[in-house]
Amino acid sequence: MMKFDGIAAFVATAEAGSISAASRRLGLAKSVVSERLAELERVLGTRLIQRTTRKLSLTENGHTFLPRAQRILREADEASAELAARSGRLAGPLRLSAPVSFGILHLAPALNKFLQEHPEIEVSLELDDRFVDAAAGGFDAVLRHATVVDSRLIARRLATSRRLLVASLAYLDTHGRPASLAELEHHRGILYSNREADWRFATGSGWSVIRPKAAFRVNNGIVMKEAAIAGLGITLLPTFFVNESIKQGLLVKVDVGDEAEGAELFITYPRDHGASAKIRALADSLKKSFGDPPYWER
Repeated sequence: MMKFDGIAAFVATAEAGSISAASRRLGLAKSVVSERLAELERVLGTRLIQRTTRKLSLTENGHTFLPRAQRILREADEASAELAARSGRLAGPLRLSAPVSFGILHLAPALNKFLQEHPEIEVSLELDDRFVDAAAGGFDAVLRHATVVDSRLIARRLATSRRLLVASLAYLDTHGRPASLAELEHHRGILYSNREADWRFATGSGWSVIRPKAAFRVNNGIVMKEAAIAGLGITLLPTFFVNESIKQGLLVKVDVGDEAEGAELFITYPRDHGASAKIRALADSLKKSFGDPPYWER
């Protein structure tokens, strides 16, 4: 008979890409994960994972079994959560991914409050500035502050944010203050490396994309903000990154006459999973913590 812990070990290994990573996710020794995998393969009578000294990969049967194994774990978790919700409590694991900078600045305190409200929920949070695939990455939900166009996902808006052009006074004193999009294009830009055509502005004739000379490219908002404070150039960031720096006088807003495209924060989850009671409770708690309008816009 297949054991549930063997299925969990297989799914964690397949999603994490190694037994070491799976053992960290499950909080078990590598030897225990290996034993559970071996037992599952013995019961099924087939090899699911091909192990070599350098890498690990799924066999053809492993690829066939993985989505079914994921579904077994998901349905068991949802059944447990539903029973817990009927008794007036929420419990069990909840695996999340979020961008690094937003996670540090704003998600962490809001998530702490959520966990205080629901102490039996076991949150596992991974911070990553890559565009994480919620449908294939083994996450229950992913937070993103970008438009969600993946038809496999359902997205629920949590908050909105303006995006502002900002720079240090030292930079503007040296290089001048642009007063139009045409002038902005000749300035040094601190750019977000994970997104093309990032500097979009609403003009009277539609959207206009500006491509300044790149002084610095990086995939992290906090690093972009610090580079702007250091005087390396002008950057375009959501207010949840720069509101405090503007208040402190470390950065100033640059007005070019046209408004930049805003940013929206979404919680996304795979369409075929549906929104569990835990995800709904998390979304409601985060919206309440951020406020409407969110506190970084006030």
